Amino acid sequence: MGISLWQLLIVLAIVLLLFGTKKLRSIGGDLGGAVKGFRNAMDKDGSGDDMADKEKLESTDNNRVIEGEVTTEEKDKV
Repeated sequence: MGISLWQLLIVLAIVLLLFGTKKLRSIGGDLGGAVKGFRNAMDKDGSGDDMADKEKLESTDNNRVIEGEVTTEEKDKV
């Protein structure tokens, strides 16, 4: 009563004939990108305040001064 392997292969062949491999490849790429974007969105904490956090970090970084001296050894590494 279930779908056999041969039936699945026939359906796959018909789909390939209708759409072509290039179209299916682009659809697969679009679908993969959508799934990846969804996963990235779900991995975040869900607060939606990423821009506020970034601005907060930038404002604290502007107040720091890093002093140092470049030596000849460091110049050679660069």
